[in-house]
Amino acid sequence: MSAIRLLVLGAVRRHGRAHGYQVRNDLEAWGAHEWSRAKPGSIYHALKQMAKEGLLLAHGTAPSTAGGPPRTEYEITERGTEEYLALLRSSLTAHDQNTDVLTAGVGFVVDLERSEAVALLRERIDAIERRRASVTGHYVPAGGTGSLGHIGEIMNLWIHTADAGAEWTRGLIARIEAGAYTFAGEGGPSAGTAAPARPAQDAAGAGGRDT
Repeated sequence: MSAIRLLVLGAVRRHGRAHGYQVRNDLEAWGAHEWSRAKPGSIYHALKQMAKEGLLLAHGTAPSTAGGPPRTEYEITERGTEEYLALLRSSLTAHDQNTDVLTAGVGFVVDLERSEAVALLRERIDAIERRRASVTGHYVPAGGTGSLGHIGEIMNLWIHTADAGAEWTRGLIARIEAGAYTFAGEGGPSAGTAAPARPAQDAAGAGGRDT
């Protein structure tokens, strides 16, 4: 699964209609360019590609308010919304993906209803625990990882990572069940979901490229 598709679809959906620079600005405000492949080139490519696939609708170009080249605005389609929600749900349950996939999912988790978010995160814990039991049962001898020499540290790393992931997920579930954040159907947008706009002079100097 590619996190960039989830990130771009989610960012466009949040705006209703957005051009490439707005999507890029949102994702950079989250630091997504640091923990994922959401670099400018990847964002613009994803927008164009998903428009070709019918997931986004490309509207006619309009002059840039910052004085740059014309910009194409994108709007998510019905198919795009279905794809977005499928990617979002998968990102929260799949335990064997890169960290950027889960991180992207957490960024958009409030687009789901609270009860569904909790149910999906519980599925994630179940999957982690099943995988942990499978790995330890197959690779860890009765004497423990110490009997494997330094190779045992590989098992220690995997077990620690699995346990930490499950612990973090339980904590998130507890916070959600305690009423944290604003989920779909509960009113206005959750705090922290809207990225701050950059000053106009920054937008004008963003490299002169947008789609």
